[in-house]
Amino acid sequence: MSRPVEPRIVGEHIRQLRLRRHVSVRAFAAQTGFSPSFISQLENGLVSPSLGSLQKIAESLGVTLGEFFAATASGTEEDLIVRAPDRQRLDSTWTDVHLEALGSMTRSRRLEPVLAVFGVGGKSGNKLHSHSREEFAFVLKGRVTLTLGDEESELEPGDAVTLPAHSPHRWENRGRKTVEVLMVASRARG
Repeated sequence: MSRPVEPRIVGEHIRQLRLRRHVSVRAFAAQTGFSPSFISQLENGLVSPSLGSLQKIAESLGVTLGEFFAATASGTEEDLIVRAPDRQRLDSTWTDVHLEALGSMTRSRRLEPVLAVFGVGGKSGNKLHSHSREEFAFVLKGRVTLTLGDEESELEPGDAVTLPAHSPHRWENRGRKTVEVLMVASRARG
């Protein structure tokens, strides 16, 4: 079983990143399209956003989702092997979805592998979302609906998709069983 990351830790990290950029809560809310009260609740660890919202927040802060996992790691040593019980997990309080870090999420790595687990009715967000990095996804378990632009596709175990950067998409579990999707995002070189 993976270890959940406390929403408070993620919220504190978001606050630190926002403050380093000298951006107020109101200005950050305007940049991301969220309300100031949502940003405040997020920074205080009272809510955990959807996958799409977390990606949007990361993009606005100039970081990747992996940065939120890396912020919770103790020490500076990179684990090359990540055992299932030691995986870090980001939960959403908004929908039945969580992400598990499958590898080191330090800035020195060019790939960010995560396991996205969608419970019954779980989805990456209400709206389509995109990010500035290419992403590869492979369905491991269950059937999941991928909305890519204005087209819907139902994917099943063994199906794969490469999502180009900036392609609006949304994942949704419309079935009655848990869905697991391996997702690997590229990190910009730099």
